[in-house]
Amino acid sequence: MAAEQSASPNTAPKEALTMRTLLARSIALMKPVTWFPPTIAFICGTIASGTTKFEFTTVSQIALGALMAGPILCGLSQVINEYCDREVDAINEPQRPIPAGLVTHRHVFVTIAVLTIIGLAMSLFFGMQVVYITLVGMLFAVMYSAEPFRAKKLGWIGNALVSISYEGLPWIAGHLAFAQMTGGSLLLAGLYSLGAHGIMTINDFKSIEGDRMMGIKSIPAQMGADWAAMSAVITINIALVMAIVYMYLSGHTTSAIIMFLLALGQIPTQRKFLQMTDPRARAIYYNASGVMIFVLCMIVSAVGIRS
Repeated sequence: MAAEQSASPNTAPKEALTMRTLLARSIALMKPVTWFPPTIAFICGTIASGTTKFEFTTVSQIALGALMAGPILCGLSQVINEYCDREVDAINEPQRPIPAGLVTHRHVFVTIAVLTIIGLAMSLFFGMQVVYITLVGMLFAVMYSAEPFRAKKLGWIGNALVSISYEGLPWIAGHLAFAQMTGGSLLLAGLYSLGAHGIMTINDFKSIEGDRMMGIKSIPAQMGADWAAMSAVITINIALVMAIVYMYLSGHTTSAIIMFLLALGQIPTQRKFLQMTDPRARAIYYNASGVMIFVLCMIVSAVGIRS
């Protein structure tokens, strides 16, 4: 009995440490840095619905939806992509958990199963319309990463699936969680998905070499860094200009002016981005500077159509 009692204190910390390590590696698979866009998009959708109030119950529901859209569902898509990209990551990012041998395939599959169950359970809380949007997002995640479709190899189509999943679907889900969809909110969700297509192009700069070796036709791999950068900037700007024009024509003049000024603030950033020669540095620079202006325009337009 004494031996058992003395062994138990040593055993418990070891098991707790192991669980913490497994959880930490699951979170690494889920790429927390990617959670921000869908989280904000869901919140923008709730604001655009025009029905939310600053009350504890409502704020708690929005927080639950943001958790669902960002860490859970976006995290799920990242784990799927990590597994399907394990060979190209061995070239581009060998420090990632799978190519580095930090996680087993079983660990990956368990993480996918847990996130899928949690995501669907959370979506049920908001009603069947949000469940359908969630299922569409899960389908897009599989289509983007997994064979035989593997849209990631198709550049433009792959980026479209990701941009819709990152911006459009969370915005729509956030709106539907509190009210029926409106034409203006749906249009903005589509425009910001278009803009996110350009941002996805920038994110692919870091893996040009590996993509070319593995036959993945990302836009930078097809067009080269310079032309892909120009394409990304044009796509982002077209989306923002169209959103500004819509806000102005629909009578939300103040929001349109604020968005226009924010968009002007991108010009120095985009000029420097286009002049840079290192593709990886371009992606890091723009993600740290230009993306925030895009997000601020999203928020301003959501607040604007709410009023």
